[in-house]
Amino acid sequence: MSPFFQLSGATKNFGGVRAVDNMSFGLEKGELVGLMGPNGAGKTTIFNLVTGVYGLDEGEISFKGEDLGRLKSHQITDRGIARTFQNLRLFQRSSALDNVMTAAQYRIPYTFIECITHLGSWRKKEKMIREKSMGLLERVGLADRADQAAGTLPYGFQRRLEIARALALDPELLLLDEPAAGMNAEEVSSLNVLIKDIHSDFGLTILVIEHHMDLVMEICPRIICMNFGAKIAEGTPWEIQNHPEVLKAYLGEEEDDE
Repeated sequence: MSPFFQLSGATKNFGGVRAVDNMSFGLEKGELVGLMGPNGAGKTTIFNLVTGVYGLDEGEISFKGEDLGRLKSHQITDRGIARTFQNLRLFQRSSALDNVMTAAQYRIPYTFIECITHLGSWRKKEKMIREKSMGLLERVGLADRADQAAGTLPYGFQRRLEIARALALDPELLLLDEPAAGMNAEEVSSLNVLIKDIHSDFGLTILVIEHHMDLVMEICPRIICMNFGAKIAEGTPWEIQNHPEVLKAYLGEEEDDE
């Protein structure tokens, strides 16, 4: 049986720079896995390849046995893959609720006539979308901020809002790109709990990119570490913490000469 998700020999070049170099790993359904490495290691490029932002130069990406290589981004979303972004991409002037509803409408779409006339099943669908979106805001601790403009939310709350918006797409595979970026220690600890709860309660497979080693080590039973576009280690948090290549490349420590 093939893995739920599989990256096989993935390679991506930008001019003379090899951003991803023969990268391979798989995810089983229901796993929570960390992808870590120093800045410029190619982690976000991996997400961009998976979601169809970039095309592969070599290799293959499959999800539930289907090759994603020829699909467009919206088709990949249709298959059940959603992501957050390293740089927030919220609708800053829209309310938190409207941000989530915009994503929820993707799964409960209106017809053109319904959008224009608000007739037919528009009211029923609008109610479903609003209830679903409010439920997700409550799930990430933002129900009391539903009417607040996204751009005026504290930074940590904006990160949570982006997760709620991704969940509104009903994914089976959720890609979190540095969800703790810019957060303090207390916020990171709270985010740890949220991600673990979402993973359990929604039955999701999650791949998380993160520079905060405390977050990755605490929540991810398996971690993949990369540097210069290539995988250098894979294993448990203990194995990653003690891997000589990780210590050298990610932590900046030199191996003993002896």
